[in-house]
Amino acid sequence: MASGRLWPWMGLAWLLGLAQLGASPLTAGPRDEVQAAALQRLREVFDIEELPPDVLPRKKPPQFMVDLFNKVADANGITRAPGLLEGDVVRSFEDRAPVERDRFFFDVSAMERGEQVLKAELRVFKLRRRRVARRADPQHFCKVEVYELLEGGSNPLKKNLIASRLLSLYSEGWEVFNVTQTVSKWVGSSNSNHGFLITATHLLSNRIEHNLVAFAKGQGNLQESRNALLVLFTNSNKRRSSSFVPSSTKLNPAKNDALLRVPRETLIIKNSKESKSRRPRAAAAPSSKSQVAACHRRELYVDFHAIGWSGWIIYPSGYNAFYCRGSCLFPLGESQNATNHATVQSIVHTLKLSQDISTPCCVPDELKSLNLLYFDDKENVVLKNYRDMVATRCGCH
Repeated sequence: MASGRLWPWMGLAWLLGLAQLGASPLTAGPRDEVQAAALQRLREVFDIEELPPDVLPRKKPPQFMVDLFNKVADANGITRAPGLLEGDVVRSFEDRAPVERDRFFFDVSAMERGEQVLKAELRVFKLRRRRVARRADPQHFCKVEVYELLEGGSNPLKKNLIASRLLSLYSEGWEVFNVTQTVSKWVGSSNSNHGFLITATHLLSNRIEHNLVAFAKGQGNLQESRNALLVLFTNSNKRRSSSFVPSSTKLNPAKNDALLRVPRETLIIKNSKESKSRRPRAAAAPSSKSQVAACHRRELYVDFHAIGWSGWIIYPSGYNAFYCRGSCLFPLGESQNATNHATVQSIVHTLKLSQDISTPCCVPDELKSLNLLYFDDKENVVLKNYRDMVATRCGCH
């Protein structure tokens, strides 16, 4: 496995070990300094520029986003299979237009610089039309058209047709329109975003009737669950840095040796079976004849509540990142997933052919991605995929 893939995982493990320093012998000043720097770097790992406000449980996420999370990830946020998600970010924006039945507006300013729109969907819930018993109505279909508004104001006249289709007057359910080209333009030029207009035309009379079709707007609990959504599938196009050591501008380099002695398993990193305990987990009993445990995987639980992020992260509440620990002494068995290079290195070390050669390192050689569903700083719901965040297998390298 390429060494570059290990950096996000290794940096995360190191940062989480510094994020809570209650058991550290350091003085209050350095402890606060290191804790602040570690949490700041942790936000960078998760691409969170500013911490969102705590909105849970007051605000509920759109059901579409919850269903999408459950489709691509298990309960712990681990990706079920590659290729289930188009891009690595899905953003949802709720309708923020005034309560007008045919106009919809979505603020897409939360898009990050360099983020590429792959697909954009306008999702609106069509309400069932009530039948009028006394009037004969042989026409059961109407033509629904979606327009991009080209100007603002209460009565805009300029508009551009995006999509159209025939709909039953008496059906009910979600309608999804592809608006990728229009939204991509809005992302590049926010001043051009004036929202959407949806009209319905009676096929017999060929004229627009405003009361012909109604779409749900955010009024009441039931309507909120059916509120219109603009869903964007994007690529973040971000390259995470290969170094996770705090810069000298944030930390005093003279304190590095003390920092690296901070206990790794703290309030934030816990054995999931011992989640009720704040004490570090005891090391596993040695199993080999050399009294040194062979390279193996151990639990490293990341608790978002302990970090203080549970007020805006919807799912998961935490996850097991795992970490690798143990020796890579000769002879390396099949269970240690050793590379040929590591095998040769262990032999050279055992034969003492060179005093400068150490034993191979116990590191992850298989990693999986993590998915987070959360509210951003503008209370939009985001589903983001983070590569190489969970160690699924360890080996000697």
